[in-house]
Amino acid sequence: MKLIILDRDGVINQDSDEFIKSPDEWIAIPGSLEAIARLNQAGYRVVVATNQSGVARGLFDIVTLNAIHQKLHSEAQRVGADIDAIFFCPHAADDNCDCRKPKPGMLHTIAKRLNVSLKGVPCVGDSLRDLQAGYGPGCVPYLVLTGKGERTREKGGLPPGTLVYPDLAGVVDALLAQPPKEAEELPSQKEGRRRNA
Repeated sequence: MKLIILDRDGVINQDSDEFIKSPDEWIAIPGSLEAIARLNQAGYRVVVATNQSGVARGLFDIVTLNAIHQKLHSEAQRVGADIDAIFFCPHAADDNCDCRKPKPGMLHTIAKRLNVSLKGVPCVGDSLRDLQAGYGPGCVPYLVLTGKGERTREKGGLPPGTLVYPDLAGVVDALLAQPPKEAEELPSQKEGRRRNA
């Protein structure tokens, strides 16, 4: 299985320091959904991992967040793109949960749900915490300069091996120009295939 993990705000859609609080405020970055469609065509499963502390802050509720994500899915499907799943952390920073990036809990949940190792899986974000969350479990960190990306690059301290591109379309250009690496099967999957052989 070929897998890629994307942050949402600042990677797929325009970011806002005031949070994306309604479907109307969710606006795709030009070319991002088309880039996801190209990944799908190349056999990638695309998963989103996003911090959404606006829920804990009372800026919007889960129903509104689901409506925002429904718009994301609809707009993606309009250009032939498919997002496999959206994982989100609804907690605030002081909740001390395991799922809020830069902690890797959300990434571990993705690995468990899909039954894959994240070693070598591209993880794309515009902030340092996106890259740190993926780096721990073995993802390859990709920084895009959309959203908070320029500020993130200027601050420095990026995980070793971070690759920097102007936007998601640039990341996809680079990924599709090289032989794709598949997510490693976990031993349980290999055992299952041996038993079924």
